[in-house]
Amino acid sequence: MTGWPDVPGAGRVVLLVAHTGRPEALRVSRALISRLAAVGIGARVLAPEAAALECPAAEVVPVSASAALGAEVVLVVGGDGTLLRAAELARPARVPLLGVNLGHIGFLAEAEPEDLSAAVASLAARQYSVEQRMTVEVTVRTNGEQFAATWALNEASVEKAARERMLDLVIEVDGRPLSRWGCDGVVFATPTGSTAYAFSAGGPVVWPEVDALLMVPISAHALFARPMVVSPQSVLAAEVIGVAGGQSDTAGAVLWCDGRRMVELSPGSRVEVRRGDLPVLLARLPAVTGATARIGAPFTDRLVAKFGLPVAGWRGRPDRGADRSADGAAHQEAAAHQPDEEPSGHA
Repeated sequence: MTGWPDVPGAGRVVLLVAHTGRPEALRVSRALISRLAAVGIGARVLAPEAAALECPAAEVVPVSASAALGAEVVLVVGGDGTLLRAAELARPARVPLLGVNLGHIGFLAEAEPEDLSAAVASLAARQYSVEQRMTVEVTVRTNGEQFAATWALNEASVEKAARERMLDLVIEVDGRPLSRWGCDGVVFATPTGSTAYAFSAGGPVVWPEVDALLMVPISAHALFARPMVVSPQSVLAAEVIGVAGGQSDTAGAVLWCDGRRMVELSPGSRVEVRRGDLPVLLARLPAVTGATARIGAPFTDRLVAKFGLPVAGWRGRPDRGADRSADGAAHQEAAAHQPDEEPSGHA
């Protein structure tokens, strides 16, 4: 499933992206580079991170669209924010991301620091699969003229720029107006992003394998302002309302994509969101269950761990036998070790 030649250690290299502001990320990154070298896999690091990582054996590359070209995977050491940054390098190179989570329980990360040995062993043996995650392409127009184009893995959000005033938006689905909202904004999300900003705004949780687009209003003052799930072939749009004479009865607006790329929106701006042609690839390791760490956990288990959901008393299917009690114990232990917390900013 990886598409790489079955020759152990033959020219294999990974790009490592780290949250260098965290001491634990530096320690884990150095350990990863060392363990990978021991199994014949070289490492690249980004030029702005090289000095902090202090790994002279690693190849140093500039932050550019070619940074991940030829790499087998992009290893990410940090939280989901770091992984979203790394996605900007991995996506154009069509290289899968493999995250080692140092934030809260990340939905995008595949392993925890305790899992390093198992993760490196699976990578060395090419025992991983690659799944595609939908992205969205975002186009911004004013008076019919395009002036910005970008993309997102999690979400594109149109938000008010001034705290004291609401936005006035007209929402469109497939070329037809749906409603006009006085609101704080609207989130256009992928299934991957359903557990991020869209979740915080009251949107539904959508399993990653579902093909759909989400539209979630933020604090809308309207009779009809429900979160909506539409076809992945749909085109969604939001128009920032203005009035004659060049004046506006609304505050200014901004477009944010994955919380990283920002475009200022003037009254009359139109934001169009559609399914992207180029997905983001995620590397998935074979499932390994342990007392304190779990690799390859199903999405349901990630939800339980993320939000500390109560699962005590679950018995499972009668035909599962001993596996039932083991899985139930793992669920309960994961929930017991999670502090009460707000949803993280990224899925």
